[in-house]
Amino acid sequence: MGPSLLGATILLCLVSVLQAYAIEKKGDVFKKMACPAFLTFENVAYLADMTFELPCKCKPEEVSSVVWYFQKNLRGRTITVLSDFDGTVVLDSSHVRAGSDLLKRFSIRMFSLIVFRAQVRDSGHYLCGSKEGHVFYGYDVDVQPSGRITVAFLDSGQHVQDDYVGEQFSLFTTFWDWSSCDRCGVRGEQQRVGLCFVQSAQLSPRYRTSLPNVTSCGSRAVPVSFPHLLHLRSPEVAVRSCLMLCPPKEAPEEGVQSISNIVYKFGEKPDVPRVPIQYHSQPSRTNLVIACPGARPEHTVGWDKDSVRLYRSEYLVGVEKGMRVFIDHGNHLHILRVRRSDRGTYFCWRDGEMVAGFRLSVTFPAQRRRGPGDPESIFVMRAVGIGFAVITGIFFLAHLGRCCWWALRKPAGL
Repeated sequence: MGPSLLGATILLCLVSVLQAYAIEKKGDVFKKMACPAFLTFENVAYLADMTFELPCKCKPEEVSSVVWYFQKNLRGRTITVLSDFDGTVVLDSSHVRAGSDLLKRFSIRMFSLIVFRAQVRDSGHYLCGSKEGHVFYGYDVDVQPSGRITVAFLDSGQHVQDDYVGEQFSLFTTFWDWSSCDRCGVRGEQQRVGLCFVQSAQLSPRYRTSLPNVTSCGSRAVPVSFPHLLHLRSPEVAVRSCLMLCPPKEAPEEGVQSISNIVYKFGEKPDVPRVPIQYHSQPSRTNLVIACPGARPEHTVGWDKDSVRLYRSEYLVGVEKGMRVFIDHGNHLHILRVRRSDRGTYFCWRDGEMVAGFRLSVTFPAQRRRGPGDPESIFVMRAVGIGFAVITGIFFLAHLGRCCWWALRKPAGL
């Protein structure tokens, strides 16, 4: 027991030394990268409703916490201060309501700023600094809108947008990697998001990009004299079919399998996926939006109604005009003016795995029987009575007039 205990002690000591070394190496990241003497802004672009993270790539070693600043325009005087002193404390140098939406959707973790479900109005300059006002690093964030997004279904022979070449600039699309397949074991779909980028020799040198003279279309590096480039070219999404095998599942024990077979012999075995199912009742003629639990905008989400696949090629918003059931670019399922035929169980897939079900039932307003004393009944009876009296009066007046006319035409000797 003595040598074993000594060996375990030595092993624990080695693990502690390695952990301390790893932490020290992680802390040395800020020593390797010196903060720029002249502040420049790194350009990054995202699609609306996505969650993005901005790391503070440099800071002095003695700084233990950072403050993030948001400024829409560099020449503007409004600066929103984002801080996490003792939790998450929100400060604003001018008007809080100007950045009220952003202030509810940010978090600072390990010196990095995380913005959840970014919107177009969140585009601007983000600066990492200290509470004294010193600035260490800056970003030029471009959040491009998803309302005018262009969709290309490659299986149908559709193609992505061609490049636009002008006199002073050219526009093109930069695509991200293909997402994972949204279903497994059956035909699924995967998508590829593309954002608008511009190439020009007239970009501001204060903004740093991955390629020379290339930046996103909504960047502040684009000269003011240029037109609004996102009106000339919109972001786009390419969709194609895919097939992915499901990961092997653990087989049940022999006794459990025997009991399952006995139950199957005595009754009908329902073919329902074993996922958590939520029950919901929705009044008819109302609108319903269903979100996949745990899914974020960057995840690949698929929807099924019972055994029917709701593929994006048929149900993505904008495929047809006046769609009542559609999937938006944030992976939400919309049902407008709910009908009786919408009843059923809706299953959602997340990154190739079915994760949840949503059983929908449609309710209708109960028809109340009206009594003779109800105001509606009294109004109807009064209207019917008045109408009947008017018709009866017209009938008698017509016959009375006819009798008078015959009496007047009758000869006097008869």
